[in-house]
Amino acid sequence: MPTVVNIWGKTHNELNMAKIKVKNLLLRTYIGFNPEELVNKQDVIINFEIDTEISKKAMAADEPVDILDYKTITKRVIKLVQEGRFKLLEVLTQKILDLIMEDEKVKWARVEVDKPHALRFAKSVSMSMEASR
Repeated sequence: MPTVVNIWGKTHNELNMAKIKVKNLLLRTYIGFNPEELVNKQDVIINFEIDTEISKKAMAADEPVDILDYKTITKRVIKLVQEGRFKLLEVLTQKILDLIMEDEKVKWARVEVDKPHALRFAKSVSMSMEASR
């Protein structure tokens, strides 16, 4: 008899849960509202985690069918960050989270954006946000 697992209030016996982590994505963007920040790109370090379901059928076939495409999501994050201008770290973090949550296969996501050297005596300042469905 197959094991039945309760996930987010739903009973699933044909799914595996997976956590995808993208770590230390180093990008450059316009971030901040001080005069020099408005004209010079700065480094940001992005980490995100995604919870998703993977069908046992996809696992058995070892084929990328009906699974979350983390490469595509990462490329979209890169485009958003590199082409955007953001005054607030909060806004950048929320926009990345919103972009990730656009994919219906995402059940939960957490985004953390670090702004290195934002404070004189700190290695970085970071903002974290999460969402679920």
